[in-house]
Amino acid sequence: MKPEARHSRAFADGARLVADIGATNARFALQTAEKVFRSVRVLACQDFDGIVPLLQCYLADHAGLTLAHAALAVANPVSGDRVRLTNRDWEFSIEGVRRELGLQTLLVVNDFTALAMALPGLKRADLMQVGGGAPITNGVTGVLGPGSGLGVSAVIPTSDGFVALASEGGHASFAPADERECAVLRYAWQRWPHVSAERLISGPGLEIIGRALALRNGLTVRDLTAQQIMAGALNDQNAFCLEVLECFCAMLGGVSANLALTLGALGGIYIGGGIVPRMGPWFATSPFRARFEAKGRFSSYLSAIPTYVITAPNPAFYGVARLLAEHLGAGGTRRGRRAPPTGPDAKNDA
Repeated sequence: MKPEARHSRAFADGARLVADIGATNARFALQTAEKVFRSVRVLACQDFDGIVPLLQCYLADHAGLTLAHAALAVANPVSGDRVRLTNRDWEFSIEGVRRELGLQTLLVVNDFTALAMALPGLKRADLMQVGGGAPITNGVTGVLGPGSGLGVSAVIPTSDGFVALASEGGHASFAPADERECAVLRYAWQRWPHVSAERLISGPGLEIIGRALALRNGLTVRDLTAQQIMAGALNDQNAFCLEVLECFCAMLGGVSANLALTLGALGGIYIGGGIVPRMGPWFATSPFRARFEAKGRFSSYLSAIPTYVITAPNPAFYGVARLLAEHLGAGGTRRGRRAPPTGPDAKNDA
């Protein structure tokens, strides 16, 4: 079938709504063709008391549009009809939202499952490589990213396509790698009996690290927000803020290495989320890669695995759109498809 015919048939019933909804921000777009997203808008989740008002606000700008299909990537595990967001006090029924919006189809998936599905389509221009290594074609590829929480997923090739993990790996227990990180963990233990990786490697976690290091260093420092720490480190070269951000990046390197070892992620480790891409080129000079490779007998194994920061805008749109296409059985179904290569050097046929 010619590409034009496939596009025409896939979108014969009009544009599709796609969204990437985190705890802080929600990003929306209308997909009008494969890889074509229009009317992109970002809304602050704190301005809404639930997911329906949030969706209605975006759709109010498109009052004349009749939508049949929509797909939402949410920062939460999705199992069954009821969805309760981890880092925001929202709960909803998928079927209830579908009926209220008058949709034929409403697909709701984990946000990092959607991001994982976007990885095979990324090009080198969409990425910043940190350190050395090269991807193995059709290797397992891991993805994680700190934002309001810590998302984790992976793309696993199969004989007729590939699958993305619906993982909650960000809630695995945090393991310190040096005395400084032990001090941060001890500080967190004063409040929480279980300290996950997400508790520290996230926007709120950056603030916890700041308070913990101020106490450890005997400093009288006002509590800083994540934004203030980032600005102090990257813009002002403030020594304390730099130490906090370096500690954060080292922790992320350790967790990323654990993910690579667990998955056997020879296709690479990709970093998304709302925090690391904002660090820009500085991240490449951070302790991240050194910590990633610091695994004793397996240092050489990890040094061969490439790590990338995803710099493309709204990459989850591509993944959630692909999942919707598979769900509808049009353009992107797994059956009869060879596992696509992963990594920026592989042919982009996603």
